[in-house]
Amino acid sequence: MYLLWMLACATAPAAPPQTPTAPHAVQKTDAEWRAALSPESYGILRQKDTERAFSGSYWNHHDAGTYLCAGCGQPLFTSEDKFDSGTGWPSYTRPASADAVEVEVDRSYGMSREEVLCHRCGGHLGHVFDDGPPPTGRRYCINSGALTFQASAP
Repeated sequence: MYLLWMLACATAPAAPPQTPTAPHAVQKTDAEWRAALSPESYGILRQKDTERAFSGSYWNHHDAGTYLCAGCGQPLFTSEDKFDSGTGWPSYTRPASADAVEVEVDRSYGMSREEVLCHRCGGHLGHVFDDGPPPTGRRYCINSGALTFQASAP
């Protein structure tokens, strides 16, 4: 019996690179994501890549408005909660709303971190750390390539 179980486990197909823990409102095939996103955004949102520090569009961006998910348009963060962390990535003290993002444990690269995902499409955004300023003490360190920006109305 044990031998049969071992054989079944050894021949089981591999899981796709990003399998959401719960169904997300926006579901697309890999081909649809590739067609809809730039290569950089696809790499970040769907393959969990990280852009180089100080290279993204929004790390030094100071306009008033809302930062949206580049994959699905979900409002994620606001300029009111953005701060300069000195890390080279856009940083925020909190999401735009309680249901904007999800946080999961990320144990890649031999460390344990909190991964930030878009709640609507499951796209990888970055990580959150407990070294941010008041009022939350949190630093949502987000890849610019995972975001688009919508300016506030004048």
